[in-house]
Amino acid sequence: MHEIILLTLTGEDKPGVTSAITGILANYEISILDIGQAVIHNTLSLGMLIQVPQEAESSPLMRDLLFKAHELNLQVRFEPVSDGDYDHWVEGQGKSRHIITLLARRISSAHIARVTDIAAKHGLNIDNISRLSGRVGLDSKVESSTKACVEFSVRGMPEDASELREAFLKAASELDVDIAFQKDDIYRRNRRLVVFDMDSTLIEAEVIDELAKEAGVGDQVVAITEAAMRGEIDFNESFKRRVALLKGLDASVLEQIAQRLPMTEGAEELVSNLKSLGFKTAILSGGFTYFARHLQQKLGFDYIHANELDIRDGKVTGEVVGTVVNGERKAQLLREIADKEGVRLEQTIAVGDGANDLPMLSIAGLGIAFRAKPLVRRSAKQAISTLGLDGILYLIGFRDRDRAG
Repeated sequence: MHEIILLTLTGEDKPGVTSAITGILANYEISILDIGQAVIHNTLSLGMLIQVPQEAESSPLMRDLLFKAHELNLQVRFEPVSDGDYDHWVEGQGKSRHIITLLARRISSAHIARVTDIAAKHGLNIDNISRLSGRVGLDSKVESSTKACVEFSVRGMPEDASELREAFLKAASELDVDIAFQKDDIYRRNRRLVVFDMDSTLIEAEVIDELAKEAGVGDQVVAITEAAMRGEIDFNESFKRRVALLKGLDASVLEQIAQRLPMTEGAEELVSNLKSLGFKTAILSGGFTYFARHLQQKLGFDYIHANELDIRDGKVTGEVVGTVVNGERKAQLLREIADKEGVRLEQTIAVGDGANDLPMLSIAGLGIAFRAKPLVRRSAKQAISTLGLDGILYLIGFRDRDRAG
C-alpha cells in the first residue's frame, strides 16, 4: 500500500527552499509524481504530488517537513489524494493543449476576467498563467510604446472552435486588446520561417499612394487602394489601374520616397530578434522591389519578392515587368521558400494586413493579420492590432528578457 499526498508550501522566496524540501523527501525515498513552482513578488508557491510507500511511514516524514518549513518560515499544507482521483488525473494526460495569449498596452483585471470567463465557458481548464512582458514601474504611464502580455496554458478541446474564436474576437474589440488562441504543439515551439507583407505592415505607408502623390494622382490611387484592401476589387485589376496612373513619373522620386518611409513600430526589433535566433525572413509584397530592396539592406531579409516597376529613359512607364505578386503568388512563394529551406508549412509564420495576404495567412502555421481591416481580421487565424510588430514575439513564446540587445 501507499499514500498519495499533495504537498504545498508558500512563503518568502529564498535560495535553497526546493533543495531543502526535496532533500527530506529523498531521505525517505519518496517518488514525486508531479511538481510545480511559481514566484510572484518574492512570494513562493511550491507544490508537489508525492507517493509515500507504506514502509516510509508518512507521520515521521510530515514531522520532518513541518520542522523544515518552520525553519524556512514557510506555510505547509498536506492534502491526501485518493487513488481514484490520481487515476483520473493520469487519464487526462495527452489531452489537447492550447495557448491563449493576451496582449495590450497594459493588462487589467477586467481583461483577465473576460478571457478566463470565455475559456471556462468553453470547457478549457487553465493549468498555468505566465507573464511574458517585463515588469512595469508604479509611475509608468500607458504610452503608445508600452506593451504587456500574459500567456495562459489551457487543457481541453472547445466544443465549438468557431464560437470560441468569435467570443475572443468580440472581447478583443470591446476591450481594445488582442487575444490569440493556438494549439500548443511541437510546431508552435519550432517556427523557422517568417514572411511579411511590406506596405502597411513593415512600413506605415502604401508606397503606391506615395508615388501617386508625387505624380499628382493621389486621390485616384488611394480610392482604388482602399477598395482593393477591403476586397471589393480584384487585386490584379486594381494594381493595373493604379500603376497605369503613374505613367511619366520621374524615377528619381523613388529614392526620395524610400528615405522617408516610416518603419512600423516594433519592425526592427522583431526582425533583429528573429535573425539572432536563426529564423529565415522574407518580404512577399504586392508593392515594388525597389522599396523591398531598401528594407532588405536595412534589416537583412533573406528573401524579397515584389513587383518590378518598368522604367525607361528615367521615367515610369505605368507598367510592371514579370509576374504580378498577388495573393495567390504570395502563397506560392511561401511554399517555395519553405521547401527550399526544408521547413514544413506548420513551422512558418505569415504577416499581412490586406485581402491579398489571406492566401498566405491561411496556409502558414501561424497566420497573423496585423492592424488589418475587419474582413481580414475575421478571416486570419490570429490578429494583432494594439501592439507593434514585435508583439509577434509573444505569440511564439518569447519573454521580454529573451529579446536580443
